[in-house]
Amino acid sequence: MTDHADREWRLIREEARPGPLQMALDEVAAETAASGGPRTVRVYRWAPSCLSMGYGQSVDTVDWDHCESANVDVTRRQTGGGGIYHDNEGDIAYSIAAPADELPGELIESYHELCPPILDAFARLGVDADFVDEERPPIYQPACYLRGLHPAHDIVSDGGAGRKLAGNAQYRRKDAVIQHGSITYDARPDAHLAVFSDPDVSVTEFEARVAGITDIVDVSRTEAVDAVETGLAEWADADEGSWTDAELDRAAEIADEKYRSDAWIRERGAER
Repeated sequence: MTDHADREWRLIREEARPGPLQMALDEVAAETAASGGPRTVRVYRWAPSCLSMGYGQSVDTVDWDHCESANVDVTRRQTGGGGIYHDNEGDIAYSIAAPADELPGELIESYHELCPPILDAFARLGVDADFVDEERPPIYQPACYLRGLHPAHDIVSDGGAGRKLAGNAQYRRKDAVIQHGSITYDARPDAHLAVFSDPDVSVTEFEARVAGITDIVDVSRTEAVDAVETGLAEWADADEGSWTDAELDRAAEIADEKYRSDAWIRERGAER
């Protein structure tokens, strides 16, 4: 439990939806929190698998033909960094949305306030995870998991000395903050690398930088999701909740106008 626990929070348990709609729901959660509604902690699943491009990522780094043939959605995140391949089975995603005036204004301090429930989830699974103990150089810039590691927001195995397990990112509106993250349950390096155009990275190099929960402990995906949901719920003292019909309608509108549109994905011309 944290200082946030004296406010109204809801937990939305894992839901499988297309990537563009998941990104829109993050925006809707922020709108709800900013307008006096409940703050949201949630876990979500990408269905189908999805490549989420970083806000400033070049379209030339994506293998569009592969994504189409492999039925991998492509969208663009609000947050920066490289692209993340969110495998339908191998990725567990979460987000936290709260009013901006309830969180630290300094970015690193804010990360360290919002990431403890994720570290708690790893501990519940028997994974010795922590923020990376020192900065590490990039291996391949277009892929988020292979970019340089930073102690502010990258979570790795072996108590901070090992391989990357999770990445976390924030974007801030005037009235709300959204933190979302990708937790690797099963790394699947071949599928991850295949979404990028001609990545100069071998599977061996990928495996030296990235680990999945399945590389460390023998737990089911259901058990891993439960650990993340429990960590978030206890951190916020959240009641189990759900989206309203109005929120779902609003998210569908945002997804169609923004996260499915070429103007946002391929040209990044839509309003941020």
